[in-house]
Amino acid sequence: MLPATLRLALYQAPPTLGDVEAALDRLADMLAAAAAAGARMLVAPELLLPGYNRPDLHGDLAQPKDGPWQQRLSALARAAGCGVTLGWAERDGDRVYNAATAIGADGEVLGHYRKIQLFGPMEHASFASGDTYALFDLEGHRTALLVCYDVEFAPHVRALAERGAELILVPSANPAGFEHVSDTFVPARAGEMNLTIAYANFCGTDGDITFAGQSLVAGPDTQTIARAG
Repeated sequence: MLPATLRLALYQAPPTLGDVEAALDRLADMLAAAAAAGARMLVAPELLLPGYNRPDLHGDLAQPKDGPWQQRLSALARAAGCGVTLGWAERDGDRVYNAATAIGADGEVLGHYRKIQLFGPMEHASFASGDTYALFDLEGHRTALLVCYDVEFAPHVRALAERGAELILVPSANPAGFEHVSDTFVPARAGEMNLTIAYANFCGTDGDITFAGQSLVAGPDTQTIARAG
C-alpha cells in the first residue's frame, strides 16, 4: 500500500489542438500550482504533445528522447520543483511511438514507456506498439507507467505488481461514452493488484472526439482518493 507521504496532482487538460507552445505554457502554470499545493508529481494526459486527435501531426512533430520537448519538460519540472509525467509522440528512426515519460522534480528522467495496447484505427495508423515495461523509484515508492488503454488489461497491471509496483501513473485520452473505465476498471485494477493508480484524462472536445474527463486516483482498497468531474 502506498503511504500518504507522496502527494500527486492530476492535470485534466484541455485538448492541445496542435498548439504545442500553448500546451507547454499551460503545463508550466499547472506545475507551479501543483508545487504550491505540495505535490511532488503532476500527471498529465496521453499525447499532450502534440495532441491526441491530431494524426496529421503525430509523425510530423514527433521528437526523439532527449530532444527539445524532453529538455523543455525537464526545465519546467526543475523550475517548479515538481515532477511531471505526460504522454507525447516519440520518434525513433522510422517509427513513432505513443510514449509517456516521468521526469522528477530535479529535471532528471525517471522512466520512459511506449504504449503497448494501441486503441482504434487512428492509433494503429500513427504508432508502433511498445513491448517493455518501465519501473522506477519515485521518492521511495516503486512506480510504473502505463498509457490509457493499457490499464484496462489486467495482465499488464499484474505484471507491474509482480515487479513490485506500488503506484502506476497513467496518462490517458479516454473519450465520452467510456466512463466505465474510470468508474469501474481503474478502481478494480487497483484493488485486484493492491496498488494505487493515478489516471489523468483530457476534458473538452478535439475534432470528433469529446473526452470524458473524470481523472482520478484509486487506492488499493478500490476507493477513490481524488477525482475530477
